[in-house]
Amino acid sequence: MSAETARARALAQFDDPSGYLAALARLVAVPTESQNPDRAAALAVYLTDAVGPLFSALGYALRIFDNPQGGPILLAERDEKAPLTVLSYGHGDVIRGQEGCWRNGRSPWALSIEQDRAYGRGVADNKGQHLAHLTALSAILAMRGRLGFNHRFIIEMGEENGSRGFRPIVQADPTPFQADVFLASDGPRTALARPNITLGTRGVANFDLVCELRDGGHHSGNWGGLLANPALILAGAIAAICDRKGRIRVPGWEAGPVPGAVRTALSGLTRDAGEAGPRIDPDWGVPGLSAMEKVTATNTFEVLALLSGTPDQPVNAIPPRARAACQLRYVVSTDPEAILPALRAHLDENGFASVAIEAPDRANAIAFQATRTDPADPWAVWVRKAVEAASGRACGVLPNSGGSNVTEVMQYDLKMPTVWLPLSYAGCNQHAPDEHILLPLMREGIDIATALYWDLGSPDGYRPEPA
Repeated sequence: MSAETARARALAQFDDPSGYLAALARLVAVPTESQNPDRAAALAVYLTDAVGPLFSALGYALRIFDNPQGGPILLAERDEKAPLTVLSYGHGDVIRGQEGCWRNGRSPWALSIEQDRAYGRGVADNKGQHLAHLTALSAILAMRGRLGFNHRFIIEMGEENGSRGFRPIVQADPTPFQADVFLASDGPRTALARPNITLGTRGVANFDLVCELRDGGHHSGNWGGLLANPALILAGAIAAICDRKGRIRVPGWEAGPVPGAVRTALSGLTRDAGEAGPRIDPDWGVPGLSAMEKVTATNTFEVLALLSGTPDQPVNAIPPRARAACQLRYVVSTDPEAILPALRAHLDENGFASVAIEAPDRANAIAFQATRTDPADPWAVWVRKAVEAASGRACGVLPNSGGSNVTEVMQYDLKMPTVWLPLSYAGCNQHAPDEHILLPLMREGIDIATALYWDLGSPDGYRPEPA
């Protein structure tokens, strides 16, 4: 009985068509679109009929929390009266399936295998990734009969809607969710060639900029030059926020210098999306920073959508209003409470008092705080070394990802160090048609996860330092 035999068993489950992939097909078949009100029932079905039984088969006790603000939340717990408690996380909800937009007649709700890829909505984000952990745990329990640590595993069903209601549930009674350390998988690796761990996330603030000047449009020939054009005003306001190279101009939105520990951790990391991924624009963003520093260690402003008039059928009229859906991704040095006041002051100072800042009225307008576990934290160091031992390669350390998620709950409310082990890659078409995983990459991820969990439950595994 050894780590090697457990890893071999986990890989056998992956290689067996009736194992990992068959289970993933059953998970993908549940259309858990949390952004689609018509799919609300599927969110509960995923917990009770799909993933819940997988936990029960491993001896986990299940508890489901109702969440009026979002999807229900499953807490699976295996209490072995051990000195270490680990908290893990996954989300079973997905964005809309976008039926009819997938290539080769693929259905988002049917797993399809083509060469070294498995396609289906949620295979990368996040059903395939939390199933990888269950596969690893199953192999260990089959070999050792116990994990060697206490384990709590959250499956959330509203992450794609901004995890609304999740944080208040934890804050109301944190006890069921408390643990010593956090370990989970979501998001992409920075590069295909080697594994990495991620220690936090950028925060995200969504808002709309709106310029509304009058009721109705007016003939552009008869009124052009006499009436202010809201689209032009809004375009000017956006140009005052960011220059033509994507560099932020708003005082108070600066991220400040990249900390030395962060720069060291990011050294050598790249953004690799494979051959089909987009090419990086080298002259975009803050000058003097590496690509990974730009996407993880600084603040970025984006316009997600822009509308004025009727773009599909333009008419010769000055439109009455213009609206832009905007977003700021920010790092831990930024005060989230100061973001919108700083923008309001900047717009006013630059002559754009007519541009309003409004809360967006859309389901996926998420808001999360920025997080970052210190790369020198004992838990981060332990996991990095364990990944390197399991993979035989150097493990990259990403102090925080470019994206945003519920890590704020673990860091600020549950006060534990966080480590993510991403098992996907940047070219996986996440949040788009043809979402997929690379089978060799997921196979390797399951192997690494099995080794990690085995080591955690060993007598000389990680132990938290006394408070």
